[in-house]
Amino acid sequence: MAIKCDLLREGPYGSMWAAHRDHAGVVTGWEARGPQYRGFASGGTKVLFCLGSGTAFRLAVTEAAIDALSLAAIEGLREGTLYLSTGGGWSPTTKGALRELACRTDIQLVAATDANSQGDMFAERLRSLANDAGCDWMRLRPPEEDWNETLKVRKKELGKRRKEEEACRMRAARVKEGFARLKPALDPAGRDVGGSEGS
Repeated sequence: MAIKCDLLREGPYGSMWAAHRDHAGVVTGWEARGPQYRGFASGGTKVLFCLGSGTAFRLAVTEAAIDALSLAAIEGLREGTLYLSTGGGWSPTTKGALRELACRTDIQLVAATDANSQGDMFAERLRSLANDAGCDWMRLRPPEEDWNETLKVRKKELGKRRKEEEACRMRAARVKEGFARLKPALDPAGRDVGGSEGS
């Protein structure tokens, strides 16, 4: 979905480029994230990376596009949610774009920023913005350092659980096959129980 809507592009060296757009939908710049690199394309302007419906009532604000995408994956693209990234910045342009989105009283502004001091600072800025806009506010703190780390840990745990379940199924199949090969037991009288001659 994100690639079809030109929200994401693949950059050099396996990097992901996420489009920041203004209120008119015009691309203002590209947030970049790779295995060894994170930053913003020179010459661009940080506004917001947005994934989801523009008519959403829940605005989940993260510091990086990879975290917005990870939270969306964890929540299963929750209906009524717009996943946002500030690109790690808090420019007047970004603040203005967030204020414009949060201006309705039915909006819930969710500070889904990192679980560290910088994330807490961003969360406080979002709380202040929500108070000024008159909308609801909440802090959604990731259990790991950020939402991408949380997603990685969950996938690893899920993979481990699947391996354990598969191992249990294989043991159960071996036990079942083993029982099928056993000869019928003898009762105290020496008759085959369950055999064709038992009575």
